[in-house]
Amino acid sequence: MRVADKWQDYELIDCSCGDRLERWGNITLIRPDPQVIWKTEKEHKLWYNADAIYHRSNSGGGNWEIKHKIPNFWTVNYRDLTFNIKTMGFKHTGLFPEQAVNWDLTADIIKNAGREVKVLNLFAYTGGATVSALKAGASVVHVDASKGMTLWAKENAVSSGVAEKPVRWIVDDCIKFVQREIRRGNRYDIIIMDPPSYGRGPGGEVWKLENEVYGFVELCSKVLSDDPLMMLINSYTTGLSPSVMEYILGATIKKKFGGTVTGSEIGLKTSSKGLVLPCGASAIWSKNKL
Repeated sequence: MRVADKWQDYELIDCSCGDRLERWGNITLIRPDPQVIWKTEKEHKLWYNADAIYHRSNSGGGNWEIKHKIPNFWTVNYRDLTFNIKTMGFKHTGLFPEQAVNWDLTADIIKNAGREVKVLNLFAYTGGATVSALKAGASVVHVDASKGMTLWAKENAVSSGVAEKPVRWIVDDCIKFVQREIRRGNRYDIIIMDPPSYGRGPGGEVWKLENEVYGFVELCSKVLSDDPLMMLINSYTTGLSPSVMEYILGATIKKKFGGTVTGSEIGLKTSSKGLVLPCGASAIWSKNKL
C-alpha cells in the first residue's frame, strides 16, 4: 500500500465503528467510512469533542451536526499547495487527502521529464491533481462534468498561486471531450483519471465504471502523445481492484507504448494507533520504471 504520510494540515487521528476522526487544519470532523468495519475502543478524547459530525440518513444522504462554530470554508496546506475545504453534503470536504501520493508521483515525473509536459486531468473534481501538476511546471486541461466543482478547482488554483499557469477549465462529459480531442488531433503526455463509480454527465449521460472503464482507457490511448510519460487510474469502487486496473492498463497502454504497469491500494495512517486505512486504489502505467 502507498501511504500519504507527508501531510501536516491533515491528520487521520483514529477510525472505528464506521467512522473516521480527522483533523483538517485546526478543525476536527467525524465522517462515515464504509471500510471501517472494526469496533475498537474510541479512546481519543476528540471522539467526544469534535467540531462537526456527519450523520447518515436511513433514507440516503445525511446531515452535518455542528458542535462548535466552524467557518463556511477554511484552507489546508500540502507542501506548497493550498486547498479550500468546507463541509459538503454526502460527508465530503472537497479533498481526498490520500491522493497526495499520486500528486507527488505525478509532480516528480513532470519535473524530471526534461521537456514541456501536457497533462489531461479527467473527472478532475476540485483540482488537487491539477494544481499539483501546474505547480510542477506542466500545462493542464482540467475536465469535469460539474460546473460547481470546476469553480472550486479554480479557487484552489488561485489559493495555490497557479491560476495564471497554462490551464484550461472544461465543464463537459469526459468521454465526449476525449472523442473531440481525438478529432482535433490534440495529444497529452500524462493522463490522470479519477472516475466515479456511477454518475451522469451534463447532458444526462449515464456512467457506470465497470461497464465503461476498459473502453474509455482504450479511447484515451488515442490522445496520448507519441512519447507519453504516464497514465494513472484511480478508483474508489470496491469491485475494481488494483490488479484489475493493472490488467486494463497492460492490455491497452502498455501493449501500445511498452513501459511498466503497477497497481496498489492507497491509504492513510492513523496517528493514534498506527493502523493504515485503505482509501481506494490506483494503477499507473509509466514510460520508465517507477
